Amino acid sequence: MDSRRKFVGTVAYGIAGTLAAGPARVLGANDRLRVGIIGAGDRGMELVNYLRACPNTEVVAFADVYAKRLEAGGSSVAGSATYRDYRGLLDDKNVDAVFIATPQHLHAQQFCDALAASKHVYLEKTAAFTVAEARRMRAAYRASTHIVEIGHQACSSGHLADVRQFLAEPDRMGLITAINMQAHRNTPRGKPQWARPALMTADLTAANVDWAAFDPAREFDPHRFIHWRYFWDYSGGSVFEHMSQQLSFWYKALNLDIPRTASTQGGIHLWNDGREVPDTVNVALQQSEGVLINWFSGLGNNQLGVSEDALGTNGTISRATQVRYSPQRMNRPELREILGRTAQPPQAHVENFLNAIRFNREPNCGFEVGYRVSIACRMAVESYRQGRTVRWDPRNEEIVASETQRT
Repeated sequence: MDSRRKFVGTVAYGIAGTLAAGPARVLGANDRLRVGIIGAGDRGMELVNYLRACPNTEVVAFADVYAKRLEAGGSSVAGSATYRDYRGLLDDKNVDAVFIATPQHLHAQQFCDALAASKHVYLEKTAAFTVAEARRMRAAYRASTHIVEIGHQACSSGHLADVRQFLAEPDRMGLITAINMQAHRNTPRGKPQWARPALMTADLTAANVDWAAFDPAREFDPHRFIHWRYFWDYSGGSVFEHMSQQLSFWYKALNLDIPRTASTQGGIHLWNDGREVPDTVNVALQQSEGVLINWFSGLGNNQLGVSEDALGTNGTISRATQVRYSPQRMNRPELREILGRTAQPPQAHVENFLNAIRFNREPNCGFEVGYRVSIACRMAVESYRQGRTVRWDPRNEEIVASETQRT
């Protein structure tokens, strides 16, 4: 049956074998989980706050290439160990699971090394930076028996629970043919999106940053280190930062696969400050399930906000601060509008990962969802950078030029 008619489904993936480092510590439901943080920046420390709200959980170690952040992380948790090199943290037998909150270009190696060291892994979005890295990460995941969760938090949200209830009766939505998504942000005048001038401090020197671990191909550059989201070498821009979060929600809810094609247009229309990634973007993803996904994003006006609308022949699911089902009266005149009401705490996704470890079960956003979202996002970026529509070649698992070129 066409996946658009099923709407929700499950996909089974084989996991076989263990890595040379040996099995992880066996944990009971009430055992204390010991966690290490790789990347003690803003997001890493936000994750620490979520972990503090989770029972029977202890942060025991930090790793960061920047001495200032490493010291701040260690000082935030009494008795925690600190490592300039993340591999030292992975060698620490007191660590059961790691949270990786580093720039996207570092994810693959850290992820594979963590699994090889028999650690459970929570990996921040977007999971994989390139297709080659995504394939390498998938091989490491499938060769491991450890739990992996990708940090797409909406997959543990009350919104997803509500949407699944809306989808429980397939004829309520009918045939879904399109999803319209948008993400619009703004910042005060003179303060570009992702600019962090306050972090450009005097102690940001080559002596205090293990630059070779961040970018071995260039001389030390504090601007690139702090503003890594500006540059293609380290970042997928707003596609990786924002679109991935919205896309993961619908990939999870509708069990969507890697898109057939991606077409991206946009440019740097606002912040001509040396960044390489565009600030205004429109992405069109043609899904093999017969669903067209459109994402429009700008960083200079937030009037339209962040929202998504899934359009079916019998109804619409709208998602913003709340989710709402609205029937198409011409086809389902007897149905009424439904508002979602399921709530969740801020730490829900983190807690889901910890419980998946304790009860040895699949987390809400496992690796395979993160893999598909990563490929879709890379396709969107490649379309923009190449100036043409790109296609996914499932046989060779690579992004290629589409036969139908953009005009």
